[in-house]
Amino acid sequence: MTLETEPDLPTPVPDGRTLRMTLAYDGTNYCGWQVQPNGIALQAVVEEGLQQFTGTKTRVVASGRTDAGVHALGQVISFSTQSTAPCRGFLQGLPVHLPDDVVVRAVEEAPAGFNARYDAKRKWYRYVIHNSPIRNPFLRNYTVWQRSRLDDQAMHAAVSQLVGTHDFRCFETQWPNRSSSVRTIYHARVTRGAAWEVWGAPPISDSNEFLCFDIEADGFLYNMVRAIAGTLIHVGRGRWSSQDMLRILTEGKRTQAGETAPPQGLYLMQVGYDDTPLAATTLTAKNQVSPN
Repeated sequence: MTLETEPDLPTPVPDGRTLRMTLAYDGTNYCGWQVQPNGIALQAVVEEGLQQFTGTKTRVVASGRTDAGVHALGQVISFSTQSTAPCRGFLQGLPVHLPDDVVVRAVEEAPAGFNARYDAKRKWYRYVIHNSPIRNPFLRNYTVWQRSRLDDQAMHAAVSQLVGTHDFRCFETQWPNRSSSVRTIYHARVTRGAAWEVWGAPPISDSNEFLCFDIEADGFLYNMVRAIAGTLIHVGRGRWSSQDMLRILTEGKRTQAGETAPPQGLYLMQVGYDDTPLAATTLTAKNQVSPN
């Protein structure tokens, strides 16, 4: 019988280099990105995998510290390494040391000193609502279910009030967490579409039972996207209008906005490191929600 052996570890080099890596992950089973004492963190899982792959302890910096249950398709991390393994080697070899719910999507060389968090210029988040009379049990960890029909056009009109540079303290949990609560939203929209047809059950009402709230900004406050999503749900139900959204923004009080929406509907889609608009600004109104 032939025994399989571990491949040789990449050879360290004295000068080191900086790598930029893009990750996708299912956040269901994690306490969030950042290492915490109350559960398994994505940061710990990735750092452990890198240590097993390179043979040396590695600390990583993420573009954003997603909360427990939040997912990512485009989380970016940076780290320094003395490994000589090519980027393709990291892309193919590191996944062996990661759980199945964490995927390496891209690896590239980065300039010395590159920091995935502080060098980020734009971030795109998406919040997904399953708007159907009947709950889909297979989507419970990946969307937020709303039984009653939501008015997506009213929701879009309301979120359009937030585009621009404003003080967004009304959507920040436990303000103040940062030196400033002023942010610039470049793009925000709500669209309705079909999604994930691979699961196959015929729709109960119509095929357009998913709402996508996409938002792109230069940065986000703690729970900002989820607080906006919770507010938009009230708009969709007819409780508030777009003018109420403007009033909430102007008054600047967290108690006036909606609840913080559950984490499982939130996805970090993409992070930009220059002034080029992200994909959120080029989506067509008829685009469907997709896990890819």
